[in-house]
Amino acid sequence: MNLKENIYWQSFAIFFKLGAFTLGGGYAMVPLIENEIVTKRHWLAKEDFIDLLAIAQSSPGILAVNISIFIGYRLRGWRGSLVTAFGTILPSFLIILSIALFFHTFKDNPTVERIFKGIRPGVVALIAAPTFSMAKSAKVTRTTVWIPVVSALLIWLLGFSPIWIIIAAGLGGFIYGKRISN
Repeated sequence: MNLKENIYWQSFAIFFKLGAFTLGGGYAMVPLIENEIVTKRHWLAKEDFIDLLAIAQSSPGILAVNISIFIGYRLRGWRGSLVTAFGTILPSFLIILSIALFFHTFKDNPTVERIFKGIRPGVVALIAAPTFSMAKSAKVTRTTVWIPVVSALLIWLLGFSPIWIIIAAGLGGFIYGKRISN
């Protein structure tokens, strides 16, 4: 079988590339994963991707690894999930190992400090962009925008546990769905 036709190899390569070159963690990877999996290759429908993303966010662990596992599983079962998870984890492991070996030689370098300070605003933008994209895909409107805003404020200002917010949102959605269907 040709490597270009092998979905295991393709999915490993996609997640390895994203894991190696995306700064900002899982949320910064979301639009790139969506572009590769939904837009370019049409392996998943946008609605399925949003559903998998919601499950990945609700699951314990690292978002990037969670979403890669769920996508891999959807594509090719447990083997697919192993391949995509390994593709996501391997670059970070190798980069962190390399940094750990040489960090003591450049940790106090002013140029390195300035580079890290310069990267921060870009990372914020990489996290903000998928937030707006997900809100649009989740059909957040002017009448429903209060839900994520109030949730964020409860967590940030009042110290509510996100677990209680998720439970309340789930119950609210269930009750709303029951009322709409009746």
